Amino acid sequence: MSEPALIYNLFPPLAGTIPQWEEHLDRIAAMGFTWIFLNPIHTPGLSGSLYAVKDYYGFNPRFDPESGQDPEAALAHFLKEAGRRGLKVMLDLVINHTAIDSPLVTQHPEWYAKDKDGQIKHPGAIDPADATKVTVWGDLAELEYWPPPDPEGLLHYFDGVVAKYLRLGFMGFRADAAYKIPGDFWGRLITEAKNLEPRVQFFAETLGCRLEECAQLSSSGFDFLYNSSKWWDFQEDWCLEQYNDFRRIGPSISFPESHDTERLAAASGGVPEVARQRYLFAAYFSTGVMIPMGYEYGFKKRLNVVKTRPQDWEAPAYDLSPFIKGVNRMKKQCPVLLEEGPQARVNPKGKPVALLLKSRESRKGRVLAVINTTMEPQEVAIPDLAELLGKPRRAWKDLTPDTIPLKLLGSLTFTLPPARMRLFYNPDGAPLVLEEG
Repeated sequence: MSEPALIYNLFPPLAGTIPQWEEHLDRIAAMGFTWIFLNPIHTPGLSGSLYAVKDYYGFNPRFDPESGQDPEAALAHFLKEAGRRGLKVMLDLVINHTAIDSPLVTQHPEWYAKDKDGQIKHPGAIDPADATKVTVWGDLAELEYWPPPDPEGLLHYFDGVVAKYLRLGFMGFRADAAYKIPGDFWGRLITEAKNLEPRVQFFAETLGCRLEECAQLSSSGFDFLYNSSKWWDFQEDWCLEQYNDFRRIGPSISFPESHDTERLAAASGGVPEVARQRYLFAAYFSTGVMIPMGYEYGFKKRLNVVKTRPQDWEAPAYDLSPFIKGVNRMKKQCPVLLEEGPQARVNPKGKPVALLLKSRESRKGRVLAVINTTMEPQEVAIPDLAELLGKPRRAWKDLTPDTIPLKLLGSLTFTLPPARMRLFYNPDGAPLVLEEG
């Protein structure tokens, strides 16, 4: 069973300078998160994008302390203060490309991919919601990995980058677009990192990739993958199919929104019930869960890796912090929700209420998720709870945070309010056996 990966994305441009990041630590810890994720903090290129890294060893001047304190010393202090609160910190590791104006472009042109005209290529990405939509970034230069022309030189360089941030106190790295880099390269990089710090964890960002692209990372040593459940409508088959395919590669992380997506509060019109449901669903669906800064307050302004500033901090529309704390506590205490066990829909597609069933891989424990996919109240009738959850040796449990527990007898009938979700648990339920194909 994996350690809980409850991740809060502290978006640096919104939070401000490094000392100002510390102002958020107490409330992040109070919500029960175990990790803080920082987007790139390195010196950016001319575009100013966080993801256009010009110098991996330098720091973005936007985050420099106003006091004039050395930014590296301020960062080390932030990491120490996070650790004092039981929070580990991961850093975005962007090694599939650099800024087009990085000194590496002239120092090591052989490291870069070239187009048919011999010019350095610009990387792109597929939209997870629509594979026909491809974004190309002109401010970036794509590194060549298939195969790398100078594998030892490139590996030595990024070994040094990872070692620097491990020495500062980072305990994890999110590998941006991990699937664009061969698994054997990652394997060597991760092995070197774990030789320096055995507790370090690596998180592979795999959104929009195909199964074969993800599968080639399976022996690399990644501790977690990211999944695309954020885009699921609770009806189509793709999400559960992807989950049951990818879980063989490694445990995954769900999120209701990210720094790359529209804010959920903007899409939903600021309905807090939708935000509650989507966080609870993400916590149920995968081993790990993540939210970006401001999700708990219903922020609507989309995060931007170039333009966002501390002045974009919004007045809270609501405060889901107590609910998130309850969900995180629930997740930590339920073994089924801390591993990537088999999962299936147990009622027909198209119904207003989706019933999902999840179990542990080989040990006892089942959780039934009952999800109202509509903005109308729905009547739920489950005539035989034992058929889904299995007979309890002790008792079934209503895990749903921040709600009055239902009495779970042989059958179950209740009204599920709009956009609400409930979770029922049998610690004695047998592992699910899924049909092939």
